[in-house]
Amino acid sequence: MSALLSALATPDARRLAIRNPVLLLLCVVATIALVAAGFLSTAPNRLADGVSLPLWQAPPALAVLVAACLGGLGCLAIRDARMSDWAALGLAAGLAVALLLTASFFAKTLIVAGHPAQRQALGPAFWIAFGVAGFAMLDAMQRLALGFPARAACLFLLLGLFAGLASAGTFDALSLTREFVSHRTLFVTALLRHIALVGAALVVSILVCAPLIAVVRRGGRTRAAIYSVLSLLQTIPSIALFGLLIAPLTFLAGHVPLLRSLGVSGLGVTPALIALVLYFAFPLVRMTDAAFSAVPTEVADAARGLGFGVRKRFVAVDLPLALPVLLSGLRVVTLQAIGLATVAALIGGGGLGTFIFEGIGEYALDLVLVGAIPVILLALAADFAFRLVLAAVETPR
Repeated sequence: MSALLSALATPDARRLAIRNPVLLLLCVVATIALVAAGFLSTAPNRLADGVSLPLWQAPPALAVLVAACLGGLGCLAIRDARMSDWAALGLAAGLAVALLLTASFFAKTLIVAGHPAQRQALGPAFWIAFGVAGFAMLDAMQRLALGFPARAACLFLLLGLFAGLASAGTFDALSLTREFVSHRTLFVTALLRHIALVGAALVVSILVCAPLIAVVRRGGRTRAAIYSVLSLLQTIPSIALFGLLIAPLTFLAGHVPLLRSLGVSGLGVTPALIALVLYFAFPLVRMTDAAFSAVPTEVADAARGLGFGVRKRFVAVDLPLALPVLLSGLRVVTLQAIGLATVAALIGGGGLGTFIFEGIGEYALDLVLVGAIPVILLALAADFAFRLVLAAVETPR
């Protein structure tokens, strides 16, 4: 036994140890998906069942490029060197680009002249491998301890490359691109409606919650009652809450001419906005209460000792100290709003959810993605904006 332990402790054995088990697992998952699942599917139209095609039927040079990037990542998972993390970041980004190029040119080889309704859709193997590339990039960034500016630079570089390929028509043969082009006019309207709905819900939520926060900060029985009501609203599923608002708003619109003239109705933006405000009330009140409660007591006492009044102490002391926590809470609420606003399409609220539910109803996955992918990108953009603001607020002056 001692001889075996001594052998395992040798430098040769240590070099064979797995350096990054997470990356190795990701490579194994991607490899299994690319071997066992369809990389692309072709169908005569958007509603017909497609024929699944594996990666090895793609143009050989591009398929080899994908395999080389994936194999290189697997090798880096067992190599012990700091530069391996930089190489893993580059290979993961290269894998994502190689997957996109392979799918695009593979789709172009499948186009049959005289069949404009033909569709080439991305298969499960593509999405799994593409997700693995994204997770591998995140893992490499974390191991390298890259700061937020460096991560943002990597993201913008990839997005710029993707935009350049898209503007050059590289992805035109994919059915996802065709669905987007055929709904381009409606897409812009839906995107603007989605952003407007989220922004209006956040503004109204802040205005509604301001007096509630003032009452909660005073404590007593009213504080407990407010938290009980708001937490109860959180337990109602979003679709159920949207549905519960239809009947009372329809009644009010039918019996109160002023509300009807203002555009209040049981369907559309009004119930969607009210439901979002009700959902965001609890996290806004709770995170604001927690932010101001975290202000050190000795700091508040020192401000009072210097003769600061309530208003001056709030502006000069409490708010600056609580601002990072407030922004972090508002960031979470904003990301939730972007996701929940998609459900508003079920009651005529519009937004990107229109494409998602329309695609589900028509069994058109690519149309679902036309709505789902922008929602993800909006959430990433909002997260990026809040992180920039937080970095500026938390920077020592």
